[in-house]
Formats: sequence, C-alpha cells, structure tokens
Amino acid sequence: MTMETQPPVRTRERIPHVVTELPGPKARALIQADRDVVSPSLPRAYSLVVDSAQGCTITDVDGNRFLDFAAGIAVCSTGHCHPRVVKAIQDQAARLIHVSADFYYPPYVQMAARLTEIAPGSDDWQVFLTNSGTEAVEGALKLARYATGRHRFIAFLGAFHGRSMGAITLTASKPQYHRGFGPLLGGVTHLPYAKCLHCHYNLDYPDCELACIDYIEEEIFKRIAPPEDVAAIIVEPVQGEGGYVVPPAEWMVGLRDLCDRHGILLIADEIQSGMGRTGKMFAVEHFVGPEGPVIPDIITVAKGIASGMPLGAFIARTDLMTWDKGAHGTTFGGNPVACAAGLETIALLEEGLIDNAARMGTYLLERLRVLQEENPSLIDVRGLGLMIGLEFQTGEQAKAVVKHCFQNGLVVLGCGDKAVRLSPPLIIGEEEADTALEILEAALGEVAYVG
Repeated sequence: MTMETQPPVRTRERIPHVVTELPGPKARALIQADRDVVSPSLPRAYSLVVDSAQGCTITDVDGNRFLDFAAGIAVCSTGHCHPRVVKAIQDQAARLIHVSADFYYPPYVQMAARLTEIAPGSDDWQVFLTNSGTEAVEGALKLARYATGRHRFIAFLGAFHGRSMGAITLTASKPQYHRGFGPLLGGVTHLPYAKCLHCHYNLDYPDCELACIDYIEEEIFKRIAPPEDVAAIIVEPVQGEGGYVVPPAEWMVGLRDLCDRHGILLIADEIQSGMGRTGKMFAVEHFVGPEGPVIPDIITVAKGIASGMPLGAFIARTDLMTWDKGAHGTTFGGNPVACAAGLETIALLEEGLIDNAARMGTYLLERLRVLQEENPSLIDVRGLGLMIGLEFQTGEQAKAVVKHCFQNGLVVLGCGDKAVRLSPPLIIGEEEADTALEILEAALGEVAYVG
C-alpha cells in the first residue's frame, strides 16, 4: 500500500479493551429505548451499542473498545471513517447532496464509469445505481425478464439476496424471511448450492463429476422448469449468509456453460463477496475454466462499494440494457454523496487494499487451519481473502463462539446453520489478525463441550 492508501494511524490504546460488563449501563438504557420505538423485526445479533468507530476499532456508549471483524456485514471495506472517504463525503455534501436521477450530475456518471472499468472481462457494460443490495437484485430480475422475454429463475438453497419481495423469493437461508409474506414471486426454483462438505446428493467431489449440474439439465429442465422459460440463474460466487461457502471452480464454470447452452443469463450476486473482499475485485474472478474466467451477464454489488454509504448497483452487458426510458428508475439511487464515497473507496481498493485482503486472508486461513487441527469442534475452515467461514459441529457451538468473542472484545457474526464468519475491514494487519486469533483460540477451548 502507498502512504496515501494507509489506513488511519492506529492509536496505542489497547484494543480490545472492555471496562464494563456487557452490555454496560448506557447500552442497556439505549436497548430499552430501542424496544419502545423501533420495529422488532430488526435482527439484532447481540447487545453491542456503538458510539463511534475508527479503522478496525468500535467504541460503545460505555467506552468499551472492540476489534471489528464484521465490518458492518462486510461493508466497511476501507475501515471505519477512513479519512479520505470522510473528506470525499464532506466535500461532496458541501457541493450537492441530492437532485434525483431525473437529471444528470457528474458523480453518477463517474461512478458508473468506474464500475464498467473494474467489471470482469472485456465485455461492454452499463450500470444502474441503487441504494442497496436488495434494490440491485430487484433491478437485475426485472432486466433479465425484460431482456430475455422469459419469466423463470433458478436460485440456490442457503442463498441470501435481500428482503424486498422479489429478492426475498430468491433468498432461501432462513424460514422467517418467507413466513407470513406469501404468495411470493412465482417461477422461482431452488436447488442445492455446491457445498461439498455436506453434499445434498451424498456424493464426494471431485468423483461426483458435478452431478449437481447434470441434475439441473436432466431433472429440473425436463420436469419442472423448461429451459426456454428460464430468464436467469442467480448465484453468489461465495455464498454469504448460507455459511461463507466456497464452491469448486468447476461448478461455477459448469453453471456458465449450462447458461450458454440454453440462452439463460447468469447473474452473479457479488453484494457481499465483491469489491475486493476475496482478494480480487469480484469473487467470480477466482473461477477459471479452460476458456478463461467465468464472466456473468449481470453483476449485483453493494455493501463494500462505498465504505458504509448507501449505494448499490447492477452492472449488465450493454446488449441487455435495451429497456425503454422509464422502465426502471430511482429517486435516491446514485446519490452524489454516496457516489463520492464509492469513487474514493474504489481508489483505495485498487491502491493496495485488495492485495492486502489476499495477503491477510492467507495469513488468517493458515493459522485458523492449525486451530482446526487442534479443536475437533471446528470441522471446517474455508474462504477466499478476508471472507472466511468457520464451521462447527453444532449451531450451539457457533453461537457460543460469537458470544465469547463479544464478551472479550471481538465483533464477529454467525452465518449458515452452524458457522461463524470473519469479514474484517480490508485494512487489517498481522497485529489485528493475531489478536483475533488469540480470542478465537480461547473461544474454541470454551465451546469444545457445548452441545
């Protein structure tokens, strides 16, 4: 990393540093106030009440300092309040905050142009900017139907694509996302994701010869969803909420080939895995077949795109963007201030943070696999870059690890049925990694006999 790319100077204060019981008195008071006025639908992970954050450090309202290995669900890629991002936000806010996409303004065009430049492959791309990931998915679904004239979609078990009506239909990670909201979008078929550790077909990779791809061709297309009706297959290149699952490269290549044979679009949901998180700008770039890297037809992005500002996008091949003026629009999407943050975020990623994600991901994975050898309760360590999943024997063990980490000043989140995800800011160094590993090692010792 260049000097300009360096994260905020780390203080010499000890991190983590817990000075009260958790939650502390001020935190408990705010949690009670929250219960009185906030929708109970918000999925609070645990009782962390944040006052401020800088770099990799979160400080709560009682003065406790935490090492952040969640990054706001893989959002704060450049760390909390990176000074260059803050300056970009301040400068743009003083110039133009909002005018709506009914008119032209430079930050929107500049952000769209940067996304076309960093998108994988050499295809021509066009961009629609949104406020969030779920909006990006909704737009991608509409475009896929419009461009193909087809109405069906194929998605995967364990997937998370958002909480709006179309995106929630694709989502298949937890039953509460669907409960009480039916009927949902029609024409969606869910299939097992390529999680080879727990193969739904009871086969072993690579001896299976990708029977899961053949199943789509031989069973789904013949019995449920005629391929000429399928607009798109939507897939997370690394499954996020489903457990930070990394599929075999051949599986992604097989999906691309299947789509090509039947004129089906391949939508890569890079909302959690994209923007440098895996050590490449987009996770799909890790998957290379005999004819080169897998190139999707549409890519959805959000989360790490703007260091915490509300911004998302779907990026599509230019020849698909044939819809008429007004067919899809937005009031706030591509907000000038969010775009300013996004432009600075991309610059920081390219200047060294993507490389750091790759390097520190390797550093963490090597040491976590040593812990796995020493702790039978930890049955799998997997990931790409700084998108790392730890799978346990039971869901209770995973929850106990998350709780132990919080009580000892490390912020992590669960995922899947029995996994913990590590998605720290891409600015972490060995010091932060070693601190997290020490806390995780202690957690593993405590949960070894949890049911």
